[in-house]
Amino acid sequence: MSGGVDSAVAAARAVEAGHEVVGVHLALSRMPGTLRTGSRGCCTVEDSMDAQRAANIMGIPYYVWDFSERFKLDVVDDFIAEYAAGRTPNPCMRCNEKIKFAALLEKAMALGFDAVCTGHYASILTDADGNKELHRAAAWAKDQSYVLGVLTADQINHSMFPLGATPTKAEVRKEAAERGFSVANKPDSYDICFIPDGDTKGWLGERVAPVTGDILDREGNTLGQHDGAVAFTVGQRKGLSIGTPAADGKPRFVLEVRPITNTVVVGPKEALAIKEIAGNKYTWAGLAPEHPEVEFACHVQIRAHADPEPAVAQVVSTAAVTGVDGTVELRIIPNQPLAGVAPGQTAVVYVGTRALGQCTIDRTVSAVPISSGSSVSAPTASASPVPVNA
Repeated sequence: MSGGVDSAVAAARAVEAGHEVVGVHLALSRMPGTLRTGSRGCCTVEDSMDAQRAANIMGIPYYVWDFSERFKLDVVDDFIAEYAAGRTPNPCMRCNEKIKFAALLEKAMALGFDAVCTGHYASILTDADGNKELHRAAAWAKDQSYVLGVLTADQINHSMFPLGATPTKAEVRKEAAERGFSVANKPDSYDICFIPDGDTKGWLGERVAPVTGDILDREGNTLGQHDGAVAFTVGQRKGLSIGTPAADGKPRFVLEVRPITNTVVVGPKEALAIKEIAGNKYTWAGLAPEHPEVEFACHVQIRAHADPEPAVAQVVSTAAVTGVDGTVELRIIPNQPLAGVAPGQTAVVYVGTRALGQCTIDRTVSAVPISSGSSVSAPTASASPVPVNA
C-alpha cells in the first residue's frame, strides 16, 4: 500500500473477494521527516500514514517493511551507475523488477502468502492452456503494463491487479470516497520518488563528478567541450554550448553519449529517428514464444506514456555486432522510425494487448546515414571513465 488511492481500492477489492489481506507499506528511504510535496514523490512518511488510515478502515493488519537498503543498492545506485555510463535508465521499471515483485514477493512467499496485490492498472489473463499472461488494462489512458513488462512468468503467477478492468480512474476515486478513504482525491505521484523536486540534473551533479570532454559531430569533428557527459541526454537541444552554428543553420541535438571516450555526439534532429533497437538483457512476461528466433509481428513501446508502434522482433545472435559468439539479443525493427530513443530505456514488446516481453536497449541505429559511413550505433560499455562519488 503506497498511500495512494489506487492501492487502497485494490486492497479493498481483494478483501471483498474473500482473500486474507495484509497491508504492507514499503519504507524506501531512511531520510527522517521525508514528506511528499503535492504530487511529487511517493513512499514518504505522509504516504505511510495515509496507507495506515485506509487499512484501519478495512480492518486489515498493516505493516511497514524497511527495504531502504535494498532500494538504494538495486534502484538508486543503479540509476547513478547507468547515467554515469551514458544511458537513460527507468527507475520505476527497476523498482518493480528488483523490489516490489522480487524482494517484496520473496518475503511474502517466505511468510506463507500466495501473491502480491498492487494498484497497478494492468490485467492478468489465462490462455487456453492455463498459462497466465500480462495484458493491458481496460483504461488504456491509465494502463501501466509497460512498467510491469519486466515481470517473469513466476512473478506473474503470484501477482494480482484488481484495478485492471476498471474503465476510468474517476471510478476508482468515486469508490474510494464511498469507502471513506481520505486518499480519494489525493493527487497521483509523478517524477522520480527519490528526486521529489524533479531536478534530476542537479541531483546527479552531487553524486557524479564532472569530467570535461569533447562535443563531436557525427563525422567525429570536435565542435566544443562539455563539463560532464552525465548532464546530457539523447534528444537534448538546449545547453550544448557550441559556439559555431551548423553549416545548414539548423539547431543540433544530442545523438549519443559515449562514456568510454567521455564524448557527446550532436547532429541534426532528423538523425534522432531510429530504425532499429536491440538489447541483450531481455525477458519474457509469461510463456516465451515457441520460436523467438523467427521474426514475428508486434508493437513496441519505449516509454510509459508513449504510443505503441508496429514493429517486427526476433532473438538474434550478436556476434556480428559484438564479435562475441554465443551471445544473443532481442532486436526490434519498427515499421516507421522511432523518436526519442536512448540506450538504457526499456522497450516492451506487445502482441495484441499482451505484454510479451522486454529488453533494456543497448544499441540503436539511426535511420539517417552518416556521410562518412561511420556507425552511430550506441556502444555498449562495461565501465565508465566518469568517477562516481561514494
